[in-house]
Amino acid sequence: MLVTDYQQRIYNSCLGVLRDPEDAEDVTQEVFVEVYRSIDGFKGEAKLSTWMYRIAMTKSLDFLRGKKRKKRFAFMKPLFSDDSNTPRHDPADFVHPGVQLENKEMAAHLFNAIAELPENQKVAFTLNKIEGLSYEEISEVMNTTIPSVESLLFRAKQNLKTLLSEYYNNL
Repeated sequence: MLVTDYQQRIYNSCLGVLRDPEDAEDVTQEVFVEVYRSIDGFKGEAKLSTWMYRIAMTKSLDFLRGKKRKKRFAFMKPLFSDDSNTPRHDPADFVHPGVQLENKEMAAHLFNAIAELPENQKVAFTLNKIEGLSYEEISEVMNTTIPSVESLLFRAKQNLKTLLSEYYNNL
């Protein structure tokens, strides 16, 4: 019941941060394993969905950090090993499945720009604009204050405006 009720929302949140459907599926699965393992520790101080979003964002960001670490040292692999596997790169043409076909090109640019945001701005923006969470819910997920969320979203919008200005000026 818990998985059925929250699976799609958690997956979409992870996908918004990770930008890769397979990675989002893996992390979503890890989220539900973590929820199962630690449900006894859930104190009910926040809503269950908020607690699960917090786990999802933490696991997504941890996954990205690990992926960046692997990329950083991937060039050393061929030096010390005969294994010629190349590291997987972020898909340049990622489009969230909820985006309508006619908006795919613009959405691809938007998601590329979101990926360049600092982690806390990326999480706040994804939870607010993609998942539709309120400032209060985001503050609970991110374990911060509502004014901090407002500030993060303001800075995210400013950064996105800068990152996307060249694209939109060329339209």
